Amino acid sequence: MSDPIHHECGLAMVRLKKDLAWYKDKYGTCLWGFQRLYLLMEKQHNRGQDGVGIGCCKIDMPLGKPYLFRERNAKRDSLIKLMETQLKSISKLERAGRLDSEDPVSFKNNFDFGGEILLGHLRYGTSGTFGEGGCHPYVRRTNYTTKTMMVLGNFNMTNARDLNHHLIDRGQHPVFDTDTQTVLEEIGYHLDEAHDAIYRRERDKGTVGREIPDIISEEIDISRILEKCGDIWDGGYSIAGVVGNGDAFVLRDPTGIRPCFYYEDEEVIAFASERVPLMTVFNADVDSVKELPPGHVGMMDHRGGFELKRFAAEREIRPCSFERIYFSRGNDPDIYRERMKLGENLVPRIFERIEDDFDKTVFSFIPNTAEIAYYGMMHGLRKLRRDQVKAEIVKAAQAGDLDEAAIDKLILKSWPRGEKIAHKDIKLRTFIAQEKGRDQMVSHVYDVTYGQIASDETLVVIDDSIVRGTTLKDSIIKILSRLNPKKILVVSTAPQIRYPDCYGIDMSHLGKFIVFQAAVNLIEREGKHNLLTDIYYKCREELKKPVEEMTNPVKAVYEGFTQEQLSAEISRMVTPEDTPWKGEVEVIYQTVEDMHDAIPYHNGDWYFTGNYPTPGGYKVVNQAFVGYMDKSGERPYDILL
Repeated sequence: MSDPIHHECGLAMVRLKKDLAWYKDKYGTCLWGFQRLYLLMEKQHNRGQDGVGIGCCKIDMPLGKPYLFRERNAKRDSLIKLMETQLKSISKLERAGRLDSEDPVSFKNNFDFGGEILLGHLRYGTSGTFGEGGCHPYVRRTNYTTKTMMVLGNFNMTNARDLNHHLIDRGQHPVFDTDTQTVLEEIGYHLDEAHDAIYRRERDKGTVGREIPDIISEEIDISRILEKCGDIWDGGYSIAGVVGNGDAFVLRDPTGIRPCFYYEDEEVIAFASERVPLMTVFNADVDSVKELPPGHVGMMDHRGGFELKRFAAEREIRPCSFERIYFSRGNDPDIYRERMKLGENLVPRIFERIEDDFDKTVFSFIPNTAEIAYYGMMHGLRKLRRDQVKAEIVKAAQAGDLDEAAIDKLILKSWPRGEKIAHKDIKLRTFIAQEKGRDQMVSHVYDVTYGQIASDETLVVIDDSIVRGTTLKDSIIKILSRLNPKKILVVSTAPQIRYPDCYGIDMSHLGKFIVFQAAVNLIEREGKHNLLTDIYYKCREELKKPVEEMTNPVKAVYEGFTQEQLSAEISRMVTPEDTPWKGEVEVIYQTVEDMHDAIPYHNGDWYFTGNYPTPGGYKVVNQAFVGYMDKSGERPYDILL
């Protein structure tokens, strides 16, 4: 994705099933669990760079001793800094004679993250506060272990405003900060209710106070509590949490929008937002890592028992397709195959645009995350060319013209040629994002390989997706034009992004989508100025309805145009006007149908089609269009908070 888009937080959980002495004896260190947490987070570093947080719950701590710990960091290189701080604390405690890292009991009692349950979070902020205060996990502390709780997650709740008012109607005083706080308080409310019911019963029976916490721990059913919460949540989410008594849980939204995987063996239960980190960290084969089923919660009780339970009613499964196109790391075997197929499915449209002129075409990719799709594209092009050559050889043989010269012409020439053309300077990108003068500097984010393209050749570059088009126009096309090709053909493995996301990706402003801008340009050029006004009032009327009755009037923005017409307008928009280069720019997109062919299971396509998987999505798209017309500048899910 050439445009910088914030997206997709990452979570990790490690639940040790043995006491620390087991890991010390087997692996030679009490830090084994902490190290697994760090590795799971590092292997998901792609999922969050706004900040990180870690949490720990120690089971069966003596009365008077702390048992729940949290650290967060939102500085640059936050994960490394946070982990280094914890390791330095061990050395400091050892020098002071307060900790013996060779003694499991001493280690657990004195190192904050020496417990059995470890949680980690990598944040990409889409709403709420930024900085350390906005990093997960969020903590709710009380004097009761079975009321104390910590949660973190990868999610956006589309109905956060309604959830906050739900709390108000109960007489609570929620802080309108983030939907994470709302989730924490909603679970906490039902946890309090369940806890207090058992407590009052035992108190009235005359049970000794010291015995009541154990009774509550045995009877309290976290899955039942989560059922009540799931009834009113609308959004995409993977949420991990732990109660102070050691009951831990990880749940996934019933539509399956946000991803979550888990691994279990005789000594550990672990969760992560992606499958490959679990495979790598625990040296597990692909079949050993399971996908957490949508609408289910993985329950880990304080004794280490584990079971899956359904907490929400069954719904149509609509996993996020962007996870497969771009967000998740491509070394997952299924994702690798899907991205290859995305590239291959573009071949017919590419072939049509280059007019069967392989001799005068060079293929490449930009940015690096499009590399796998590039391999798929090249595989498809070479397969197509092999079929052509085979047919021509058969034809020449039948005509008696198959000599050495003919074979040389047919086989050795006109073969799809790939080159590494674009190079991204990561350090420069970080510098530009933090300093003034970004517009003047952005054209230097990428550099090119000179001397590989002639002035009569077409350069085809494949990209994961084109969201805003700003980097394409202000940087990529300008840099590629220095090579002076006849034509630059930019190919997107994703379809046209037409509608906002509201489930965890920072794609919410309609006015920033280049496809939306292109549609508006065409509407105005055709003199249909009233169309946008009509849609505006329809959206306002939709927002007056109950959320489950809302529809998507914004589809009318695109209904009068074909995908090719919109692509042609985008091609015009991204063609730079302030360069001496006079070549042609063309942008083409994957079709929704071909995307589904490549990614059949992860069929969530609302940003392409406007068909949202939950009622809250329709509320957000209507609010997004109203915000565009009103020029409010606010993200629609911020407004809904």
